[in-house]
Parts: sequence; C-alpha cells; structure tokens
Amino acid sequence: MITDTAEFVKRVDGAASYIREALSGRELPSVCIVLGSGLGPLSSMAEDAMEIPYKDIPGFPVSTAPGHKGCLLAGTLSGRPVFMMNGRFHYYEGYPMETVTFYVRVMGRLGVKALFLTNASGGINPDYKVPELVAITDHLSFNAEPVLRGPNITEFGTRFPDQCHVYDPGLTDLLVNCARDLKIRISRGLYAYSKGPQYETPAEIRALRIMGADCVGMSTVPEAIAASHMGIRVAAMSCITNMAAGMTGNPLSEQEVLDNARLASDNSCALVKEFVKRLEV
Repeated sequence: MITDTAEFVKRVDGAASYIREALSGRELPSVCIVLGSGLGPLSSMAEDAMEIPYKDIPGFPVSTAPGHKGCLLAGTLSGRPVFMMNGRFHYYEGYPMETVTFYVRVMGRLGVKALFLTNASGGINPDYKVPELVAITDHLSFNAEPVLRGPNITEFGTRFPDQCHVYDPGLTDLLVNCARDLKIRISRGLYAYSKGPQYETPAEIRALRIMGADCVGMSTVPEAIAASHMGIRVAAMSCITNMAAGMTGNPLSEQEVLDNARLASDNSCALVKEFVKRLEV
C-alpha cells in the first residue's frame, strides 16, 4: 500500500523521465500493448524498435514469470508508434499492487491514451474452444487486493473512480470487428481475476461460473483498474489456453498454457496489428 504519495509520484516521474530521455528524438507513443503469453513474437514485428530492459528503468520491478522477457520496447507497429511491455508483473510474484501497476502509472505520465492488455486464461464458458480469443468486456475482482487502497493520488485520478466501463466499449467493438474481418474466432466475455500462483479449485470454478465468469486468470484486472483511474482507455484480450479446473477432469499445467498460447500466436499477433492500425486515439 502506498503511504507516501509524494515519494511514489517522484518514483513514477523518475521512471518516465528516464524513458523519455532514452527515446530522445522519437515520437512518444500514445498506445501501450502488454504482451501476454504467446504474444512475444509481436515484438519482433515492430519496426525501428528500441528495447529498454526493465532493470535499467529506475523503480521498475523485474518480471519473473515464464515466457516474460522483461523489457520495454518502443517502435512502430502498423505505421503507429507504440510501446510494448514484453513481460508484466504479477501479485503472485510477491509484488505489492502498487508495484504490479507501477508501469501503468508511468505510461500515463508519458502520455499514453490507450492500453491494450493481453493474457492467457482458463476457460469457464463450456462453449469456448482452446485456444480461441476473448474480448474482455468486464471483470470480477473480488479476489484482488485493492489497487487504489491508501491515500488517493489526485494527480492520477479521483478517489472513487467509476467502474462501469473499465474496458472501453468502443475499443472492444473495434477489436471484435477486426477479428471478424480477419476471420479469427473471437467471443466477448467476463474475466475473473485470481491472485494465484496456484490454479483455482473445481469448487472455485463452479462458483465463478454461477457468477457469470467466462474465463479466469492471474493478471490484467489490477492494471485495468489503475489505467481507468488515470483516464486511459483500456482494451483487453484473453487467449483461452486451457479449460479451467474441473471443466474436463484433466490436471492443469503451465506447459499446456504455454503450448496453446503458441498455437494462437499467429492469430493473436495478426489481430493486435490490425487493431493498432485502425485505432484512433
């Protein structure tokens, strides 16, 4: 929990200043894409790309999750300057929420107007087919540590931010329309957040299904809340890399997630590129 707001803002602005200086002479992107599992190859598709390791950015944590490279990339994708987060930070890695969402605050201070979050998740909706894509329309965050707990930082947003449209309806529609035009299967769905790192139990999945959840994962929600707090438009896409606990009777494994994320990689990358091409911010 943040207790010294002035010190936290100083850290955020210090990281933003470092990135701004490192990119001196370049147009600062207004779009940031978070590369979830299976989207790593998208970083190699950016033109005129510059990588900044997280460890070099003051105040940035280090990503330890498998398949997360741990660097910020600035380049051009589909003709638009973009930031790409090649690796994110999870609560289950031991980071407090202000650290998990630190990069979102930095992106906001750099002038980012749209945040595109991607992730791998477990399917709860029995109609889902592995590894299809889901445009996230809303979330359940009952299990999340409160992202905005502690003194409010008025430079970032209001004390009690509205959450009716955390995931921007216009961006969600754009994502779905891009997928349809590319003939990529996509659904709209409700994402449930789980703190991890253990997978959910079958009983937990049954409860989430009763509450209307379509998929479940261990990221995205804290970042989406932090972004909406700052007035950043959010789009989010999930790749169903496995069916959740108890849905098939099979045990869950990290390898299954990584393997199916790779199977969806071509479609995921193509969809993100088309989305960025059509995005207006």
